[in-house]
Amino acid sequence: MFEKSEQSTVEEIIETNETESSEEVVSSGRKKVVNKYTVTLVAIITVLFLLYLLLPAEQLQRISALISKDNYLFYWMLLVGFLAEIVAGSMGMGYGVICTTILLILNIPPAVISASIHSAESFTSAAGTISHWQLGNVNKKLVKVLAIPAIIGAIIGAIALSLLSEGEKYAKMTKPFLAAYTMYLGYTILRNAFVKKDVFATKKKVNITTLGLFGGFIDSFGGGGWGPLVTGTFIKNGRTPRYVVGSSTMAKFILTVASAITFIFTIGIHHWNIVAGLLIGGIITAPFSAMLTAKLPREKMFVTVGIVVIVCSCITLYRFFFL
Repeated sequence: MFEKSEQSTVEEIIETNETESSEEVVSSGRKKVVNKYTVTLVAIITVLFLLYLLLPAEQLQRISALISKDNYLFYWMLLVGFLAEIVAGSMGMGYGVICTTILLILNIPPAVISASIHSAESFTSAAGTISHWQLGNVNKKLVKVLAIPAIIGAIIGAIALSLLSEGEKYAKMTKPFLAAYTMYLGYTILRNAFVKKDVFATKKKVNITTLGLFGGFIDSFGGGGWGPLVTGTFIKNGRTPRYVVGSSTMAKFILTVASAITFIFTIGIHHWNIVAGLLIGGIITAPFSAMLTAKLPREKMFVTVGIVVIVCSCITLYRFFFL
């Protein structure tokens, strides 16, 4: 528990820069993001087109075989990554939860799920972080205080999940707990849709260190959860959504990189078609989703995401116990 002096410091950290920028500054930031992203996208498309023309037919066939592997799983992950990043970039939560619930339905081992998600999210969250930074949505002091304990929690979570998933038996036993956890996160997201606005107006003190540590652990161990816990807590306690989402996204990027590196050294990276699909789908969306913060219908998005996560979690539990 913080002392009074520490509590006031925490309040200053959270409240720093929580003033709305002028419309001209925000508009200018959006134009910069769109211009840079357009140039980058054109350059990537040009490079891919040149590779298609220059690569030998044998290598193109290998790429095609990789993409069509596991009943064209790559294309499904492309769609999942695209939709999940729209939700995560604009709401500050949902990417890991959505991806985890869907991959559980596909019977992917829990450790592989988290490793794949964090590998892809290292890049998608980087793209989202850059966009939020350019749009002025980031509170640097809050990011610093959140990031350090989040890194520690993420490393511990990744190691714990890797150890539990070493044997096939333990990996299988982990799934129902992970599904129950994602169901709870779905309920939390759904509940946020019905929080009254007067609650948001009352700011409350938050133990940021503990929140970051626990948020990093459950995100790494469960494949998601940082957004519903950390972002949801700050918004529920009356913080400005725009700065909360931007700062939380940047802290999430830092912990995601730490988690991905830990998984690489513990279990390695499997199912590259999953990683590639989530990565490409998310990067396409990330810069634009940052501009949607506080613009999309918040309640409807929370309800939709919450229901999808709960239904997918129920399917996973049903398959485990009855099939």
